[in-house]
Amino acid sequence: MAAVATCGSVAGSTGSAVATASKSNVTSFQRRGPRASGTNDSGPRLVSIAGTRPSVRNGQLLVSTGLPALDQLLGGGLAVGTVLLIEEDKYNIYSPLLFKYFLAEGIVNGHTLLVASTKEDPANILQELPAPLLDDKCKKEFDEDVYNHKTPESNIKMKIAWRYQLLPKMEQIGPVSSSRFGHYYDASKRMPQELIEASNWHGFFLPEKISSTLKVEPCSLTPGYTKLLQFIQNIIYEEGFDGSNPQKKQRNILRIGIQNLGSPLWGDDICCAENGGNSHGLTKFLYVLRGLLRTSLSACIITMPTHLIQNKAVIARVTNLSDIVVGLESFIGSEKETNPLYKDYHGLIHIRQIPRLNNLICDESDVKDLAFKLKRKLFTIERLHLPPDLSDTVSRSSKMDLAESAKRLGPGCGMMAGGKRHLDF
Repeated sequence: MAAVATCGSVAGSTGSAVATASKSNVTSFQRRGPRASGTNDSGPRLVSIAGTRPSVRNGQLLVSTGLPALDQLLGGGLAVGTVLLIEEDKYNIYSPLLFKYFLAEGIVNGHTLLVASTKEDPANILQELPAPLLDDKCKKEFDEDVYNHKTPESNIKMKIAWRYQLLPKMEQIGPVSSSRFGHYYDASKRMPQELIEASNWHGFFLPEKISSTLKVEPCSLTPGYTKLLQFIQNIIYEEGFDGSNPQKKQRNILRIGIQNLGSPLWGDDICCAENGGNSHGLTKFLYVLRGLLRTSLSACIITMPTHLIQNKAVIARVTNLSDIVVGLESFIGSEKETNPLYKDYHGLIHIRQIPRLNNLICDESDVKDLAFKLKRKLFTIERLHLPPDLSDTVSRSSKMDLAESAKRLGPGCGMMAGGKRHLDF
């Protein structure tokens, strides 16, 4: 990608490096020539932008999704120039939270926002962003929230099996400073108005952009998709986010958020019929969008009601055209809501696709079974595990079954030297 480059190689020969180290009484190699901050640096450098960091795996420039636990699952964060697709839950309760966390992270880091929606004004979406936790004075509130949501069994100090003690934790909960990568947010509070007013953002509200009298030919982009692509392209080129052209002013990141893409509100009929007239409009939109993102300093998050799409082939094509796909499965209205196994969670999270950027393999996490829960202040992603069984019903029933099975064995198997006794396994 044009916006990202690898670090320069170490200059100087081995002999000169050893000689320099011996004179200064150091044992490490030292770089010779101009420093990274010099004006005559000939090697390409990673762009230094607030709220970003290079990937330790492939050197790609990363931004945070607003959830440190999700960043960990995605290999450190969301790569610049990629698309993150969020499959909405059935009742669209939890997917808007991930959407707002992504936007809130951009405001905290000073990134430019582009918010596109069809059912809610972007200005109203910004007013509902969660408040960031930036200093230590909020640590007490965090600790109280975590303590109150623990089960009575977990409050008791217990010694667990050694193999469970070695399992990695999904996230370390606590407030961080504004200069770090990834922040935590209080879902019970709204972002201060001063931060929103000081941010640079652009809104795309579809009812204000097009009229209902426009006619579109079959198998072409809908008016909503066309207007949105033109709007994104203008912002990228006019605001200086085009990575292929040198810019004189300081570089920044454009965070693009598109809500409910593919729904009937966008003029698409893939949710209404299996073989609609605009079945290829969504895939064409994603093709063009990825082309714009690949050559710009921008990252995009899209929420899509995939459970409403009638044609499964469209879902497969949309997945292939997205770089990262994360699905949310809510327990509301399902049998899992009353299942004791899931009593501590509100839903499951599925990492369906991880990108392969500058690599032959993707940075896939070893954790497969993931669940999420929404507390009073926190949205957390945890490893799915069985709750502790503190009752003795299971052990007693197993002993009774063992005794019954021993009686059925007969004297040939159950006869011991001391008489009839069941075998102990």
